[in-house]
Amino acid sequence: MSGSKKEKPLHSLMAGSTAGAVEGDFVNYPFDYIKTRAQFEGKRESPIAIVRDTIRTRGVTGLYSGCMALVVGNAAKAGVRFLTYDHFKHLLADDKGKVSAPRSLVAGLGAGMSEAIFAVTPSETIKTKLIDDAKRPVPKYRGLIHGTTEIIKSEGILGIYRGLFPVMMRQGANSAVRFTTYSSLKAFVQGNARPGQQLPSSITFAVGAVAGLVTTYVTMPLDVIKTRMQSLDARTKYRNSFHCAYKTYTEDGLLRFWAGTTPRLMRLVLSGGITFSVYENVIGLIGGKKTDT
Repeated sequence: MSGSKKEKPLHSLMAGSTAGAVEGDFVNYPFDYIKTRAQFEGKRESPIAIVRDTIRTRGVTGLYSGCMALVVGNAAKAGVRFLTYDHFKHLLADDKGKVSAPRSLVAGLGAGMSEAIFAVTPSETIKTKLIDDAKRPVPKYRGLIHGTTEIIKSEGILGIYRGLFPVMMRQGANSAVRFTTYSSLKAFVQGNARPGQQLPSSITFAVGAVAGLVTTYVTMPLDVIKTRMQSLDARTKYRNSFHCAYKTYTEDGLLRFWAGTTPRLMRLVLSGGITFSVYENVIGLIGGKKTDT
């Protein structure tokens, strides 16, 4: 992501959407499934126990419950994320086109808020409900389209916007932390490289992975609240996000806010590396230039 030149909006949208679709693939999704299962209210389950129980009752395909909702949502999310981040970054750049770490944080926050409203909340709500439904002896939803139709039919359009507030907070923090960490680390690495040298994909992947690692631990409590607010029984259990956070703390303890950290960590480290690597390469391909800071 160039720091001295604004990417064309269409290029950012195309590159970001491609990166999101690749990242939300069949390799990464089981980590998200395990993470979501671990965050539901009730008996604590270890990642291994979740995998064992799912395969025993649903087969290997059970690990992909809600997958299509995430793939579609990821493509839209990443497209919006990179498009708005490049836009905000350009607005906040100084006279030399450089963006300081604090301004990069603000740009990332704005990008996260935008993606939460336009892409993440609907796809995450549908995905979470499909995963929660898959635990039932007789699941109600037959897939993405049927599940989405049934949710809207029974709860209205607001039914797919459950947990909007924690999603906005999580996505804002996700993007702010991830983009700031990524931009700072990339600038440091490039500062030690030859002038004009393009960073190899392996380095871009490593920097993105570290950004994913930092993001995981900082935003985990918001992710747990988000998952619980989007569960099938959330309407009867929680009055709002703050009530959900209160009940989680008083009934399950402080550490429950980091439930599902290991699978989410695995997914975000991989997704951070994959997303930024694909984005940089696609931008270079369709923009006809090398990506440098």
